[in-house]
Formats: sequence, structure tokens, C-alpha cells
Amino acid sequence: MKNSAKYAAKIGVLTAAAVVLMLLDFPLTFVAPSFYKLDLSESVIMVGGFALGPLAAVLTELLKNLLNLLINGTSTYGIGELGNFLIGCSFTVPAAFIYKYHKTRKCAALSLLTGTLSIALVGAVINYFVLVPAYAQAYAGGDIGVIIGAGAVIFPWVKNLLMFVVSCTLPFNLIKGVVCSVICYILYKRVSPILHI
Repeated sequence: MKNSAKYAAKIGVLTAAAVVLMLLDFPLTFVAPSFYKLDLSESVIMVGGFALGPLAAVLTELLKNLLNLLINGTSTYGIGELGNFLIGCSFTVPAAFIYKYHKTRKCAALSLLTGTLSIALVGAVINYFVLVPAYAQAYAGGDIGVIIGAGAVIFPWVKNLLMFVVSCTLPFNLIKGVVCSVICYILYKRVSPILHI
């Protein structure tokens, strides 16, 4: 009972920190349309996943998105929140799973590299098959060309959904993975003693 309460409290603290960082999102308009927003919440969730395991990462991702919905509501009919949860898990869960069994600096770096590649590839697949079509349906009457056109403003060679995902979505998530990984790598050893109390 005592351990369950401590675990829940740690998840609560990680969720609160992740929500704050999620609120401080910003676009990377040199690589993706402004409706793609970079937030650094996954760096905190990755720290939690390293300290408490992959289930903690999933729970924190879920609670972060639910709490964000309560605070801000949704302007994306829940599509953005679903995408944030799935893509966030694709980053934090594989890395936390690997690190759980080999807790060394070298393995931490390998875990973060795996998470970064996962967020880029899984994010591309989810955007191609689910998120971009859903956004097009919700905001452009099903006309996916509107979203492709937003990518073409940045990269003129973007003519179809595949090129949009490869040129905009994939590098955006790759940047997110690298930035959040670097932050996690710097912070983890400093913060982890608190999470292991």
C-alpha cells in the first residue's frame, strides 16, 4: 500500500511537470507547418520511464494528455491528444524498456537513440495512416491537399501525403526525439535519486 502510494505520487509529480512543459509548445516552421508544435514534455516522461519503468511512461503520457484536455480543452477534436499519446509512447516506452534491463550510461544512450528512431518512424506511420487524414476530415472537409499544401509552402517538392510525411513529419519528430533525449540524458542522473526514494 505504501509503495503504491509512493508510486502514484511520483507519477503525479512527473505528470504535473510534463503538463507544464506541454503548455510551453512552439512550432518549428523551418521544417513543418505551424500546426505541428514541439513541446519538451517527453524529456520528463523519459526520466520517469528510466526511473520507474515503461508502465510509468505510458501512465504519465496518458495522464498528461487527459489533464491537458481538462485544462485547455481540445481544438483538434481529440486528434492531437491521441497523436501526442501514441507518438509520445513510441518514444518513451521502447527506451524505458531497454534501460530497465541495462542501467548503464552506454545503454541509456542506446535507449535514447532507439526512442528517437522509434518516434521518427512510428510518428511518420501514424501521421500517414491516421492523423493527417483525420485532420483533413476535421478541418478541410476531407481535402488532404490543404495539409499537403501547407508542407509545400516550406518544401516545394511536397506534392503528396508521402512526401509531406517524409519531408515534414519525420524530421519534426526526429528533432523532438533528439532534443528530448539530450535533456533526459543531462537531467536523469541528477533527478533520479529523488525518484528512487
